[in-house]
Amino acid sequence: MAARKSGIDQDLVRDLANILNETDLTEIEVEQDDLRIRVSRGGASAAQTAPVYAPAPAAPALSAPAAAAAPSAEAPADGGVNLTNAVTSPMVGTAYLAPSPDAAPFVQVGQSVDEGQPVLIIEAMKTMNQIPAPRSGKVTAILIDDAQPVEFGEPLLVIE
Repeated sequence: MAARKSGIDQDLVRDLANILNETDLTEIEVEQDDLRIRVSRGGASAAQTAPVYAPAPAAPALSAPAAAAAPSAEAPADGGVNLTNAVTSPMVGTAYLAPSPDAAPFVQVGQSVDEGQPVLIIEAMKTMNQIPAPRSGKVTAILIDDAQPVEFGEPLLVIE
């Protein structure tokens, strides 16, 4: 009874700890009403790995070497990709370019899309999240591979 009066739901804490183990996350936080619970593992090691997941360093490191190493049909003729109109990842997860392994991709380079049309899926915590086109236009570049892990804010594709 004392645990309930303090507002701590031990089952919730256990569930959060299980989610950490199942997803290899280092930290998770939940807020309900005026109660906030944060569960983390690794202590100092979690703080040391945080810069690895920062979106700003990840985007140039991923796109610049890839464009320089092997220019593809997805990159402009000058070898660079204009990220001004990039669709960025709204979450950390695994990006899929098609609704299932044997299905055609949602979009291809050169294809016109309408605002709200699904352009890919990001799986996060065993949930498939359709990512809609934020605007109508033409897909000029796809910056990721199918089943590639992505970070929050990472450029996924470009719609001009």
